[in-house]
Amino acid sequence: MVIVIIFIKWQVSSLKKVNIVGLGPGNVEYITKSGIDIIKKCDIAIGGARQLEEVAPLLSFDCEKYTLGKLSDVIEYINNNRDRDIAVIVSGDTGFYSLLTFMRKYYSRDELNVIPGISSYQYLFARIGEVWQDYRLISVHGRDTEYTEALFQEKGIVLLTDNINNPYTIAKNIYEAGHRDVEIVVGERLSYPDEKITFLDIDDYEKLNREFSINVVIVRKK
Repeated sequence: MVIVIIFIKWQVSSLKKVNIVGLGPGNVEYITKSGIDIIKKCDIAIGGARQLEEVAPLLSFDCEKYTLGKLSDVIEYINNNRDRDIAVIVSGDTGFYSLLTFMRKYYSRDELNVIPGISSYQYLFARIGEVWQDYRLISVHGRDTEYTEALFQEKGIVLLTDNINNPYTIAKNIYEAGHRDVEIVVGERLSYPDEKITFLDIDDYEKLNREFSINVVIVRKK
């Protein structure tokens, strides 16, 4: 009996925490030092194709890369490798519409080591020299939301977009909902050398009828 108990304790103690690291807005220069240190020493890096491409310069030569696909498969993969240093790379901040929500369904807080990143909207507000504490944060990435109604109640809103709910669609919907004296700020490719920040009056929303790179949108009342 004593031998069995000792063996079980050894099994539990050999399980390492799963590291979840926020990539920040995209450029690796904006990952926190703690996040960089974890990525550099990890045995396995898990993330989407874009995230793994971004952190590739930080990974060791023998680091194993796992590209996210079916989420149930990644849980099985992690559980089979809990004796190794794992870094799960997520976009932006770990605490805002990230994979952390899914991970917490399978792992307790004690099993995870979460390193937050700078969100894209934090970065954009910093670039335009504004504060964001009075804005409502909304994600329209892969979901419908009543942001046009929300804007009636708020000083401004911040929207995480996707290919369907893009800046043009958002601005058009806001205009057609009757909003005027509103400014749209679109941040594209934030933190990269080719980043682009566009300021536009809502009356000129047709100028946004174009293709967009990865972006975040601020809608604010004048």
